Amino acid sequence: MSNDGDPETNQSKLLPNQTYQRTARSDRPTEDKELLTWSHDQRQRAAAFTHSDQWRVLRIMGEFVAGFDALAEIGPAVTIFGSARIGEDDPMYAMARAVGAGLATAGFATITGGGPGIMEAANRGAREAGGVSVGANIELPSETGSNRYVTLPLNFRYFFVRKTMFVKYAEGFIIFPGGFGTLDELFESLTLIQTGKLGVFPVVLVGSAFWRGLLDWIEEVLQGEGKIGPTDRAYVTLTDDPATAVQIMVDAFRAKERLRAEQREGRGGESSM
Repeated sequence: MSNDGDPETNQSKLLPNQTYQRTARSDRPTEDKELLTWSHDQRQRAAAFTHSDQWRVLRIMGEFVAGFDALAEIGPAVTIFGSARIGEDDPMYAMARAVGAGLATAGFATITGGGPGIMEAANRGAREAGGVSVGANIELPSETGSNRYVTLPLNFRYFFVRKTMFVKYAEGFIIFPGGFGTLDELFESLTLIQTGKLGVFPVVLVGSAFWRGLLDWIEEVLQGEGKIGPTDRAYVTLTDDPATAVQIMVDAFRAKERLRAEQREGRGGESSM
């Protein structure tokens, strides 16, 4: 007769440092039980924690992870900025649409803030040309959601996380006429270039009638009074031609790729010596 079901017999077969029986039940709850079984007071404390800075840090980390994960494989891209307050009948809408299409044809994804106006136009052109059309939306009191031409929508609570995505995955910026948000992106990009945080990073302004006064002020006041360096104005290119804006991005990307290839060859040559 088999003794396989006899605990004492089975236990005698174990090595000395093994035990067959379960240890005595502890009064301390397991981690799972603490997670799943909360008292009213614990729930209130947890609710308060979700409004604390520590919790916000976790949410911020989550937004970075989600953004990095979504954009890691989109390939070369260009971020386009401009006013949300223009309609389809505005000439700038047609120009932004042409830029989006031109970038897609050249093999670039288009990244925008996902809203209406210039953003919609650029996303529309990219989508119509078969390109990747990214919309990085931001939570606002007047939130409208992504425009209908976005193929890869992202949603952010925090501006600084969203702005990181605009820069990190872009080969350059093309900036159309806009308001405070557009100017913020323009001057932040110039600051990052000036301080060496970005390498080859073209910034193209589209619309000379809109931008000329600002550029004159930069040259005459900022540069004239020594508030910026003598070559800092060269960070920006002004054009009224969508094809020129696209070509500047293409040329800058090719130059960056050549530099990377040369650096790889240089490292390979050093390792073979």
